Amino acid sequence: MSECISIQYKAELPDADSFFELFRTTGWSSTKQKEELFEAISNSWYSLSAYSNDRLVGFGRIISDGNLHAFIVDLIVLPEYQGQGIGKKILNDLTAEAKNKGINDIQLFCAKGKKDFYLKNNFEERPENAPGMQYRIKN
Repeated sequence: MSECISIQYKAELPDADSFFELFRTTGWSSTKQKEELFEAISNSWYSLSAYSNDRLVGFGRIISDGNLHAFIVDLIVLPEYQGQGIGKKILNDLTAEAKNKGINDIQLFCAKGKKDFYLKNNFEERPENAPGMQYRIKN
């Protein structure tokens, strides 16, 4: 997409079909159905959707307790719209919303190959002595 595009940003959830189509472009493994994914984003503390001619082209959301911690998840931009500042705008809006509410602990998961994007946008890797943990489900 080399032509100039107009993007509209809305602090609202997209419809379930649009989000499902956007989510499918990520290649993230998920066994969740469309309705389950929509329920997940519906439980967000804050979200921002990006549209080009009423087509969902970007999305990001925060899970938060509203006071101490904010966790950015599902920052997605359609591959053909990447590199045009949409992800940066969404990320900046998400972090601004958290900071405006006095939340200073803002974390996120980083998809494989996307670390440099976050480093350029004021995020840093967690120190070696504080990498965090994740629960492993045993079958």
